[in-house]
Amino acid sequence: MKYIPRLKLKYKEEVTPSLQKKYSYKSSMQVPKLLKIAINQGVGAAVADKKILEAALGEIKLITGQKPIATISKKDISNFKLRSGVPIGVKVTLRDNMMYEFLDRLISVALPRIRDFKGINQKGFDGRGNYTFGVTEQIIFPEIDIDKVNKVTGLDITFVTSAKTDAEAMELLKEFGLPFKK
Repeated sequence: MKYIPRLKLKYKEEVTPSLQKKYSYKSSMQVPKLLKIAINQGVGAAVADKKILEAALGEIKLITGQKPIATISKKDISNFKLRSGVPIGVKVTLRDNMMYEFLDRLISVALPRIRDFKGINQKGFDGRGNYTFGVTEQIIFPEIDIDKVNKVTGLDITFVTSAKTDAEAMELLKEFGLPFKK
């Protein structure tokens, strides 16, 4: 028997019928899907110290379970002592089972560990059905050992959906269990 992530089953059995009834889609294929989750972390201090970038690569790999790639600067910016071609960030894109596993850990474990957490902001939608929010500390993920962290940095998480509007995307993410502020 093949393993199927919990949220993937929830999407098929609960989310699809609920959204189909709410928005009166004719077919279950019209129901918006979560296509991918993109995670990126800007590490501007990596210009001066390469060890910071290596640490960021290792942390994102632990958090996501997938090997990230370094993002490269495209321009020379003298005020930031930045040259083109220098690694300044880390990114990874999760799809299918890895995406659902990460989303499950994010909702059930990581977000509740944020101090004074009242929900995530509803203003992160881009007008095309995608949602982005930032996490200020990478140490909310249980995979990260706090004692081995040199520098606490934040990261951005983007949910790319097939929804046509922000309202549909928000309803989809609420059905998955993302805790939005009231």
